[in-house]
Amino acid sequence: MKNILVFNAGSSSIKFALYSSLELSRPVYAGELTRIGTKGGTFGFRRAGASPEAGPADAANHEEAFRRIFSRIRSLEGPGPDVIAHRIVHGGPRYGEPTLLTPEVTADIRRLVPYAPEHLPPALKGVELAAGFMEKARQVACFDTAFHRTMPEVARTYALPLPVRERGVERYGFHGLSYQYLLRELRRMGVGAAVSGRVVLAHLGHGASMAAVRDGRSIETSMGFSPAGGLVMSTRTGDLDPGVVLYLLEEAGMSPPEVKDMVNRRSGLLALSGRSDDMRDLLSAEASDPAARLAVELFCYQARKQLGSLFAVLGGLDLLVFTGGIGEHSPEVRRRICRGLGCMGLRLDEERNSGNAAVISLDSPGRAMVRVMQTDEEQLIAREALKLVESL
Repeated sequence: MKNILVFNAGSSSIKFALYSSLELSRPVYAGELTRIGTKGGTFGFRRAGASPEAGPADAANHEEAFRRIFSRIRSLEGPGPDVIAHRIVHGGPRYGEPTLLTPEVTADIRRLVPYAPEHLPPALKGVELAAGFMEKARQVACFDTAFHRTMPEVARTYALPLPVRERGVERYGFHGLSYQYLLRELRRMGVGAAVSGRVVLAHLGHGASMAAVRDGRSIETSMGFSPAGGLVMSTRTGDLDPGVVLYLLEEAGMSPPEVKDMVNRRSGLLALSGRSDDMRDLLSAEASDPAARLAVELFCYQARKQLGSLFAVLGGLDLLVFTGGIGEHSPEVRRRICRGLGCMGLRLDEERNSGNAAVISLDSPGRAMVRVMQTDEEQLIAREALKLVESL
């Protein structure tokens, strides 16, 4: 038996979970520390068979957050982890499979920080601290970009000079671990489209993206070189004319760090609404607040437009899956995204959609099925890390 401890470090939160190799479908314990670097953070912890714990927990930075999590883990009875697995957002052009974290691999990933400056430093801090707190455990990196390495060259390539492309500037795509989990579950449930069909997976949460999957392989996705591209997100711009960035640097007097902060932390739903980056708040306010209404409408408009482009790439659609915090829990957003897309075979059953049913589409021949699913990146990471370690 092996215990696998999983860390999923985001730009402002850390999720963690411990799995036993004897039962990978549910964690022994799991938790999350939120709003790192800002006020109002919380630390939630739940253990099988025990009451959930939750309380305020402000952490100034990811190091402080990780140390708090490690302290809680070390206070628990029982054996420690044999394997520590990390979600690493960007694998660059080199890493397409789960990889043992040696000093050389860690140094390689550190060189990729400019590719994903909001996400890689927190994950690397977790790798560094885990080596000190749990030095006997082997550490594994699971890459979010790996799933999309099957995209054809025409989907990966930017129309940039060859020397730039040779530096690894291409479209990578993200949320791959989430998408890999969804496909695994769909195959387990016997959904044929996950094996030989045309599928769009829509991960809509604080970060948001869509992926086109044909016969179980990614062929296109909305995000590109970094997690800031693609759809409008909670605090990220999504796709942006590069001329806007040049204008801000050359004419508006903004520095590169200021532009980076704006693109990743001060844009998206937060910037449009001027009040919140949470879709629930905006849906509640839109009836009386034009700015909130614009934020919601723009989010759904961009998602609908992206869905249409992925439909074109696939040459049709057999299955659409909504996941992520918004995709899983917001009937209204799903309704607006699918509205008017009967030409693509999409038509929702209003009662099923309002009830967050597993299947929310009408049962009509020739129409695409629309599903709502909960994703579980941590479970997928645990499975992939265990598979790697057992193969060594």
